[in-house]
Amino acid sequence: MFKKFIPKEMVTNINNAKSSVQKGIRHQVLDQMPFAEDYIDQILPKKEALKIVKCQDHIEILAAQNGELLFFRHRDGDLYPTLKLLHKYPFILPHMQVDKGAIGFVLSGANIMCPGLTSPGARMTRVDKDTVVAIMAEGKDTAIAIGLTKLSTDDIISKNKGVGVENIHFLNDGLWQMKAVK
Repeated sequence: MFKKFIPKEMVTNINNAKSSVQKGIRHQVLDQMPFAEDYIDQILPKKEALKIVKCQDHIEILAAQNGELLFFRHRDGDLYPTLKLLHKYPFILPHMQVDKGAIGFVLSGANIMCPGLTSPGARMTRVDKDTVVAIMAEGKDTAIAIGLTKLSTDDIISKNKGVGVENIHFLNDGLWQMKAVK
């Protein structure tokens, strides 16, 4: 999604969110990421305004009052945390770990194939299809990407062929390089 994202060209508008919209976003975050419940007031404080950065291709980026990028979504779909937020709160998403051979491909924006998730060195958390997950790498401590599962964990193990996780946002892509908004 952000492989060819150029912030200066793609950002079209920045607005402050209404309080009702902000409340809806808080509820959506808690619905999608139940592990963030204890930290929601640190991530999205009630008293601070939330900025909505509208971009081309129907992408919205949610930023804190200080300009820190927090979440993004395509159209009115699922909210995805940015990698910078995920590095601060690594427990808010289930983890899928790829083996060492897949790291270079993931960092260049490739989707994660089932064999990269089932080989030695890889680990999976039991999740359903269409779940937002953090992509970890064998031997690394922080997430290298955020993805959306295309198959459930059981299907990935049984089929072991094709795309298991769609790569949405990865280290050093356009969103990672985007500066804080003003």
